[in-house]
Amino acid sequence: MSMWRSTAVADHQTPSGEPPLRTEFPFRLPRGYLDGSGTVHRDGVMRLATARDELVPLRDDRVRENPAYLTVVLLGRVVTRLGGITDVHPGIIENLFAADLAFLQDLYRRVNSEGHARAGVACPGCGHEFSVDLSGSRLGES
Repeated sequence: MSMWRSTAVADHQTPSGEPPLRTEFPFRLPRGYLDGSGTVHRDGVMRLATARDELVPLRDDRVRENPAYLTVVLLGRVVTRLGGITDVHPGIIENLFAADLAFLQDLYRRVNSEGHARAGVACPGCGHEFSVDLSGSRLGES
């Protein structure tokens, strides 16, 4: 199975010929979450965000008191697994190393804007048409 294909989607194209919608994105944290027993959790899964995921944190008292906490609450909703942890919540996200938090913020931005940050272009020399990702490197690339 492709690293970026949703586990809930079959390996075929939709009737329109387009690839199926990917809703889950596996990742590997640069450092990893260190739990209370000393276990490091690096591999995880993030799902696509819904409108509700972005609205609910705005009613959270922690976010009202400190708007920067929005990222922590939002990532706690969309990260569905981190190593052996399936109950990922803001308390886990707030204890990530800074490099891992930055990684997840970037991943969130990329997976939730995928398809909206692409532009069709043509080579000025040969006229070959192709699309480019305007949001930066593709997922999984360094």
